[in-house]
Amino acid sequence: MYHQIKATGMAVPMQVLIDLGVLSKQDCEKWRFGKVDYLERVCKVNLSKLSSIMKEIRQYAGKNNLKESWSFYRQWGVKDKRVKIKLRFSKHNTESVERLYATHYINSERISELKSVNNGSEHSERNGT
Repeated sequence: MYHQIKATGMAVPMQVLIDLGVLSKQDCEKWRFGKVDYLERVCKVNLSKLSSIMKEIRQYAGKNNLKESWSFYRQWGVKDKRVKIKLRFSKHNTESVERLYATHYINSERISELKSVNNGSEHSERNGT
């Protein structure tokens, strides 16, 4: 989570699972395109271990005063953009667990720092420096 926040200003549980090797990028993409019925199915650890990882994510977020931001995960590859198919994360499909997976953790200060750096480099590029 530390590295995600440093790079982007936010930590995403799904990316944490990828970083830990619990979820492959390929399996994540299959899920995003609707080829897997729920994300936990393609994780390489059991539900108990996933639950522990999610608990650690929440604890880290709490200790570091990260702001929770829920995100809607819709299926990729749907031709009609008006159709939004909500993706499922968990085997049991309970709302509380689904919400935990879809919650991103934001460090507003880091995002501001990153924006300042990016705005500074864009300014330099426009002025030819």
